[in-house]
This record gives sequence, C-alpha cells and structure tokens, in this order.
Amino acid sequence: MGKLLLTGVDGNLGAEAAKILLTLEDKENLIFCGYNPEALKPYAAQGIETRVTNFNHTDGLVEAFRGAERLALISMPFVGPKRQAAHRNAVDAAKAAGVKQIVYTSLVNADDETNPSVEKKDHIYTERYIREQDLDFIFLRNSQYAEAMITNYFTFVHIDSVLKNSQGDGLMAYISRKDCAKALAYALHRGAEYSHAVLNINGPELMTIARFCEYGNQATGNHVTYQELTDEENYQIFDAMGVPRTTDGVFQEGSEAPYSSDGMVTFAQAIREGKMAIKTDDFQKLTGEEPLTVLYMFQHADEFQVGDRHSEDA
Repeated sequence: MGKLLLTGVDGNLGAEAAKILLTLEDKENLIFCGYNPEALKPYAAQGIETRVTNFNHTDGLVEAFRGAERLALISMPFVGPKRQAAHRNAVDAAKAAGVKQIVYTSLVNADDETNPSVEKKDHIYTERYIREQDLDFIFLRNSQYAEAMITNYFTFVHIDSVLKNSQGDGLMAYISRKDCAKALAYALHRGAEYSHAVLNINGPELMTIARFCEYGNQATGNHVTYQELTDEENYQIFDAMGVPRTTDGVFQEGSEAPYSSDGMVTFAQAIREGKMAIKTDDFQKLTGEEPLTVLYMFQHADEFQVGDRHSEDA
C-alpha cells in the first residue's frame, strides 16, 4: 500500500490537518508537502517524509507525489484561472505519479449552476477535472469557516457594533476550520472506505448572520447587531478596509479580511439566495465526533480567528 500525502501543511488548514493526521497514522505512512521549505523542517525533524511543492509550476510535481496512494488536495487561496491551473497541475501530477484517490476540499453546493459564488466556479471546475481523469475521489464540500465571520464580528465591534454585509436572512451551517481539518485528516485516514464520494462538511446548526451575532454577544458581552446592505454597499465596506476586489490585488499584512471582496460579496449573495443552506451529518459519520458550535468558538475566540493568507502566488 502506498502512503498518504497531505499538501498545504504550511497553511492554516493543512497545518491543523497534519496535527490530527499524526494521531491517526504512523508517521512512516505519511508524506507532507508545502511550498515553504522552512515550514516543512519541523516535520522532517520528526522523521516525516517531506517534499517541496508549488502547484503553480509543474516542475517536480510528479516526483513529489510518487509513492502516494491517496492525496489530499487543499484548494488554493486565490480565485479564477490561476487557481484552476494550479489545481489542474496537481491533479495531472497525481495521476502521472500513480495516485489512486484524491481528497479535495471543495465548497458546499459547488455543483449548483445557479450558485452565484465566484469561489464555486473553481471548485466545480476542479471536481469535474478530477472526475474526467478517472481518479477515485472524496470531495469534502465545506460550509463557510466560522473563523472568517468571528474575525469579522470583532472588526465591527471595534467600529460601531453593527455588522454589515449583504447576506440578509440567508442560512449557513458555519463550521470551524479546525473541524474541516479534522474531516480532511479522517478522509485521508479512512479513504479506503469511500469511493467516488461527495461529503458535505457542515456545522451543527443552520443560522442567519443575525443569529451568529447573537451567539457572539452571548459569549462576549458585546452588543453587535446586523444591518443588511446591498452587494454594492458591501463592496464599498471592503474597499474602505483596503481589501482587493480580486486575489490578483495587494493583500495587507495582518488583514482582518485576507480574501478578495469578489469572493466574499458573491458568497454573501449565494447565502442570501439560499444556495448554501445545507446541513448533513456527514461530518459526524466521517469523524465519529460532533462539530464545534458557534457559541463554543466565540467562548474561545482567540483560538478561532481567520489568520493570514498562506500561498505562493506565482
């Protein structure tokens, strides 16, 4: 049997998945990959096989993936043709290296053509490309990271205690990035039990953003309310924060919104239109555990912030 290969261990999701995977598997069964050699050194010091990879370039990718039977592909943190090309490079290299199954971190309701999220386009492209290569797969369609909105909540605490966006009364089963990492680790660990599987990785409760704020207020003692904006007004909020409209823009170091506003505004639109209102027990079946609640995350808010972007963009 080949090894289990985890990409992106130098990023937020990958680093957490690596930590969990090491509790499930012997390190001799693992290969950890990332673009940052310095981030790989602690793993190498533990005796884990590590390989430097940059999905923007094909050089060395096939060799990096060789010997792996199952590969976890964490979606890249930029949007559009660049991300699609990077994912395609990774999938092509995996197939050429003899990888049998790809575990891909996708997005809830990614295959709905009416979903307006620009993020969705890259995810459905990648899902379809993996299918076309006749590779086995597990698609983990994650709900929105609660960390993104917890960080956003505190941003507005510091402004005027009115959280503003354009998602209205739409529903989302917010899930912790830590739980998404747990699902990824378990999918690698238990991959032999799944074939051509699509799993929705959702939090325990579908809720509006107003309800999300209520949980935040309950845990923190703040008094944040919610105000619905138009999509254009939502863009203007991010413009004022210095957030680039696309991932080709310049990201400020330490930004409280390390995403493009195109991604966030169209995501809000998708929520508002009911395109993300999906809740299943796939996470529980995969991991044997219950997902963390939004209230718990607010009660331990220092542990649930969105953090910086981690990627090699070129």
